[in-house]
Amino acid sequence: MLLVDDNDLMRTLLRSILRSSQYDVIGEARNGVVALELAERLRPDIICMDVMMPEMGGLEALQAIKAMHPETVVVMVTGSPSVDNVRESIQGGAGGFIIKPFNAGKVVDTLSRAWQSSGRAVLQ
Repeated sequence: MLLVDDNDLMRTLLRSILRSSQYDVIGEARNGVVALELAERLRPDIICMDVMMPEMGGLEALQAIKAMHPETVVVMVTGSPSVDNVRESIQGGAGGFIIKPFNAGKVVDTLSRAWQSSGRAVLQ
């Protein structure tokens, strides 16, 4: 799992939720530019990525990551869900959407459903 969010507190919160749910967080990034580098180097199964970030936003990074690694499951995270953001995320290949503020159950459920719908093996 790769976490991508420009907010340190959000990454810390997500990391805590995911580690307590047996997910292995292998990297973190503050923007889409670093996310692309880490996606290429670490090859995560799942990326949990904020929509709005400096330098390169999540929607632009989503398109680049899916072009390089179409098998990677990407779940978008946003505090301001607009119809356009959701539509662009789904068209770009996002496997799910998490709306801030979120709770642990919502995060784990969304990631699990996105993983299962990708047709890959069930996470252990």
